[in-house]
Amino acid sequence: MRGLPLRVRLIAGFAAAMLVVLAGAGAFVYLRVQYALDRRLDADLTAQSDAVTAALRDGTLGPRNPAVVAGGLYQILDPAGTVLAASPGLAGRSLLDPAQVAAGAREPVRADRGTLLPISPEPLRVLAGPIEPGAAPAPGRPAIVVVAVRRDQRDEALRELIAQLALANLAALAIASFVGYRLARAALDPVERYRAQAARIAAGATAVRLDIPDGDDELTRLGRTLNDMLAALDAALERERRFVSDASHELRTPLTLLAAELELALRRPRPAAELEDALRAAATDTARLIALADTLLAVGVQAPPGTATPAIDLADGVPPILQRYLTDAELRTLLDPTPPVRIDLGRLDRVVTNLLDNATRHGAPPVTVATATATGTGTGTGTGPGTGTAAGYARLTVHDEGAGMTAAFLPHAAERFTRADSARTTPGTGLGLSLVDAIVAAHDGSLWCCSGDAHHHPGPAAVPCTHPGTGTTITVLLPNA
Repeated sequence: MRGLPLRVRLIAGFAAAMLVVLAGAGAFVYLRVQYALDRRLDADLTAQSDAVTAALRDGTLGPRNPAVVAGGLYQILDPAGTVLAASPGLAGRSLLDPAQVAAGAREPVRADRGTLLPISPEPLRVLAGPIEPGAAPAPGRPAIVVVAVRRDQRDEALRELIAQLALANLAALAIASFVGYRLARAALDPVERYRAQAARIAAGATAVRLDIPDGDDELTRLGRTLNDMLAALDAALERERRFVSDASHELRTPLTLLAAELELALRRPRPAAELEDALRAAATDTARLIALADTLLAVGVQAPPGTATPAIDLADGVPPILQRYLTDAELRTLLDPTPPVRIDLGRLDRVVTNLLDNATRHGAPPVTVATATATGTGTGTGTGPGTGTAAGYARLTVHDEGAGMTAAFLPHAAERFTRADSARTTPGTGLGLSLVDAIVAAHDGSLWCCSGDAHHHPGPAAVPCTHPGTGTTITVLLPNA
């Protein structure tokens, strides 16, 4: 069955179930009709047995009693089963076998002679009972009255019923199977279309989406979910392609400069001092390449934190990271307790370090690092200082009093290799905020960028902005553990 199409397997199972149901219903109808017919025959046999027994007791049993002789078939048996008297045509062998004779001497016994199928030439229904219950007549004396009626009409009715039930059940099974097949085909047609379109996508087709029929059943919801998955995969693939392209572009320039420096140093014989200067410059460029490669690796590979990551209070985890900046008199801290959050201390170090490096490199003092509990009501939006329910979030902010970023640049500030025009003359690769955003996203948090009165608030959490109206503020929101 596994090699057959799904619709064939469905209709086969449906047909098998219908066959069992129809067979059971047919058997029930047959047994009820048979019971009704047998009950009528048994009533006739009981009346006939009473008449024969009464005639036998008063000595009138014989040819002079036409009501008994012409009204049915009978036999009178002794205790050994020998036929003592019988209606015409039954004077030979007893209608009862030895076991039935023994039972009939004690209590009434009903039996059938002849089969329903194949058709028997002489079908009879027999009733045998003792003439005197509890008595034990001597051999050769009447002991058992056996009466019989022909079952021809009863058997014919049952055979006709079997034929009609068989035809009706086969017709019902054929109609139900056909309707079931059509329904299964109609239900599975969208799945086949999904498969064909998925095959096109697997073959390299881009921007292809599944054709989803109208409605809101399981298949349409599956189609919408698959389309959302395809859109997410396309977006992820596009991000990776852009990342590879940007990384190649960023690596090409320093590698070209390094190759040019080494080629220039080897073009002609040079004094040892010049060669040493060239090697020092190459070592500096190599160190920058190593740092860039490490940053690219950190941005490109960000696994979600494991369940064993301990929960920490940002007010306790941030101060050890700030020790390297304590020599800067322009660094301020406002570290209030926060709800515990699950984040690896190494990743928290990267977040704080990158934010402080950006603030000190591209901003202006004083630089303020603050932690607090985020609260609010409502629903956040993509931009603007929205208000919203954010209870259970811890907030980390780094604020500087520099010139800030333009409102148009804020949505792109966390993209890889993206730098504001004012920052192009300063050292850096444009990966700092990208790395922070990747770490925060891996911990189900949000990264906000605000500059002056311009705000960019992606993510589900929304809390009021509490930073000053000048300079640049980067906010990290992490969910409560």
